[in-house]
Amino acid sequence: MTPIPTAAGADLVIPARPEPIAIHPATTALVVVDMQNAYLSKGGYLDRVGFDVSTSAPVIAAAARVLEAARAAGLFIAHLQNGFSPEQTEAGGPTAPVWYKSNALKYMRAHPQERGKLITHGTWDHEIVAELTPRPGEAVVPKARYSGFAGTHLEQLLRARGITTLLLVGVNTNVCVESTLRDAYHREFFALMVPDATLQAGPAHIYEASVFNVENFLGWTAPADAVATALSGAARQAA
Repeated sequence: MTPIPTAAGADLVIPARPEPIAIHPATTALVVVDMQNAYLSKGGYLDRVGFDVSTSAPVIAAAARVLEAARAAGLFIAHLQNGFSPEQTEAGGPTAPVWYKSNALKYMRAHPQERGKLITHGTWDHEIVAELTPRPGEAVVPKARYSGFAGTHLEQLLRARGITTLLLVGVNTNVCVESTLRDAYHREFFALMVPDATLQAGPAHIYEASVFNVENFLGWTAPADAVATALSGAARQAA
């Protein structure tokens, strides 16, 4: 099958679904979505409000493999980091939908002693997990909504570098990852999700639904090892 070309001079083919995708490292970015203690660690926000985070370790490991390969291949890397200031200014109050749909905000309202502890700037919960700590030169994009494009400068960072293709890892598959990928599609970016480097909020069929949506309507998918292997090949060529 002929790969889908996403950039002039594309020199790297990823064996993706529903068909291979050809990319150029110079016009491709890795977007690491919300890989924070809140969503991945015991004692973090999702764990405290009742979501299962017991399978986060292999997801972190898979995302780390892709991240290291992307670094070696010279991709632009953007880390998204979701949360609110201690004053919750970004939440907007009861006139904003997020006020009602954010489980973290709801939990903190129900437990006033926890205010300022869940996905709040400056807290352990808000921190990116140690295995994926951003390095100097990598962008860290704060956000307060599900999509990485909502109210952020992510698109500006990508357009300024001529980026046309995004690789996405992170959490949660069905919420912030899918929301960011949907917005990427509507902004004319080619987007590939690495499913085993994501973790859903909810049961397995929620994860499967997001993968279905991406493959059939929004973009492409490929496992972490396939993406890392392809990127490693690009790194060897560059060397």
